[in-house]
Amino acid sequence: MFSTDILFQKSLQLLQTLIKTPSFSREETATAEIINTFLEDHGVKTYRKLNNIWAWNQHFDPAKPTILLNSHHDTVKPNSGYTRDPFDAITENEKLFGLGSNDAGGCLVSLIAVFIHYFSAENLKYNFCLATTAEEEISGNNGLELIVPQLGNLDFGIVGEPTLMQLAIAERGLMVLDCTSFGRAGHAAREEGDNAIYKAFKDIEWFRSYRFPKESEVFGPIKMSVTIINAGSQHNVVPATCTFTVDVRVTDAYRNEEVLEIIRQYVDCEVKPRSIRLKPSSISKNHPVVQAGIALGRTTYGSPTTSDQSLLDIPSVKLGPGDSGRSHMADEFIYVDEIKEGIKLYIKMLDQLV
Repeated sequence: MFSTDILFQKSLQLLQTLIKTPSFSREETATAEIINTFLEDHGVKTYRKLNNIWAWNQHFDPAKPTILLNSHHDTVKPNSGYTRDPFDAITENEKLFGLGSNDAGGCLVSLIAVFIHYFSAENLKYNFCLATTAEEEISGNNGLELIVPQLGNLDFGIVGEPTLMQLAIAERGLMVLDCTSFGRAGHAAREEGDNAIYKAFKDIEWFRSYRFPKESEVFGPIKMSVTIINAGSQHNVVPATCTFTVDVRVTDAYRNEEVLEIIRQYVDCEVKPRSIRLKPSSISKNHPVVQAGIALGRTTYGSPTTSDQSLLDIPSVKLGPGDSGRSHMADEFIYVDEIKEGIKLYIKMLDQLV
C-alpha cells in the first residue's frame, strides 16, 4: 500500500500526461489507453468498452456491498480566450494549468489514487468499483450509461467533479421539451382559422406559473422556462402551428417521468421530451458517506450543474478537488495542493466506512 505522498506524486504525473493528450468528447481513445496502462502497471485487471475503463478491487467479494468511484476523462474543446497552450500541463505558482485539469482531471486521478490505495486491502466491509468514463461533457450514450450494466450491484457512488471537496448531496435533472400547439390556417383579414399562437399562450402561461406540489428540501421548486418560440410564415396568414421549447430543471422531489406525466395532464399542446435520461439525483444527509464527510468538516449543498450522477440509479454524492467555477474557463487550472488534499480527504472519509 502506497503512502498518500507517493499516491499524490503518481496522480500528479498521470494528470500531466492526460492534459498533454487531447481527449475531446467522443475522441478519448488515447486517454483511455493511458489510464488502462497506468492501472495495469499497478497490478489492476481492467475491463474496457469503447473509451470506458473499469476495474474492481483485488479481493472483490460478491457478498459485500460495492462503492462506485467514477469520474470522466473527456474534455470540452478549448475556448478562444486561452492565452496558454491548453495541452502544455505547466505548473506555475502551485497551479497546474491545462485543459481538463480542473474538470475533471484532478478528481479523476485522485479517485484512481484512492482505488489503488484500497486495491489490495483484505477484509474490507465494501468492495470498490472504479469507472473512468467518456462522453460526460456531452451527456453521450457511450459513456457511463453504456457500462453501468457491466458494473454489477452498486450500493452507492462517489462521482468525481470539482466541488472544493464539499458534498453535493443533490443534483438537478434536466428535461428539454419540444411543444407544439395546433390551430387552423386562415386569412388574417377575414378572421379565418384558429390561431395556434393564441393557443400556445395559454400553455406558456401555465409553464410560467405552475408550481408542483412537492418541493425539494435542497432546491425548492422545480423550475420551468420557455426558451424558444416559433410560429407563422407571413403577416396575413393565421398560423396553424406554434412550436416552443421548455427547459425543465427537475429536483429530487420527482422522477422525470412523473414530471412529464403531470405536464401532459395540464397542457393542450403536444409535448415531446428530447430525453428523460438526465435524472435528478440525491443522497440522504444521514447516509454514512455523507456523515463521514460532515465529521471531517465538509458542508453539504445542492449542485445546479449536471454530471454523470444523472445516469445512476443509486445514491451518489458529487465530490472532488477543484472548483466548478473554473470549469470550461480559459487557461483552466487546478491547485496542486487541491489534488493532494483531495486524496487525503477521500481516504479519511472512506476509512470511516470500510
